[in-house]
Amino acid sequence: MKKFSYELQDVLDYRNFQQDQAEAELSKALAVENEINESLALIAQRMVSLKQESKGITDFNLISNQYNFVKVLEAQKEEYLKRLAEAKLVTDEKRAALQECIKKTTALEKLKDQKLSEYKEMAKSEEKKFLDDLATTRYKNNQ
Repeated sequence: MKKFSYELQDVLDYRNFQQDQAEAELSKALAVENEINESLALIAQRMVSLKQESKGITDFNLISNQYNFVKVLEAQKEEYLKRLAEAKLVTDEKRAALQECIKKTTALEKLKDQKLSEYKEMAKSEEKKFLDDLATTRYKNNQ
């Protein structure tokens, strides 16, 4: 009997490649999101430390400089929040694309498993038939 061959193996390989690409793209999108979150956390830390440093300061110039710096930090924070919202949209798109790839790949893999199971059953049946024929032939030759 010939070796098992899945006629859609090339398609399955291509779908696996697409899935790998989608996983890589999702990973990049998540990395961008994490980078933005880290920047936001850094800004929050700066604001907290600035507020702690400003306690007890009576020099108007220092207070004015800190106030202006806080405004700059808040502007940066708003910009990072906008970028984070955009990055989350991209991440959601990449996640949806990956789920679609997984769905397509899984369907082909299930079909392959079904075909392999059918192949194994057919091989068993042919082997049983061969052994039955062999036993019958030997029985006839011995009589």
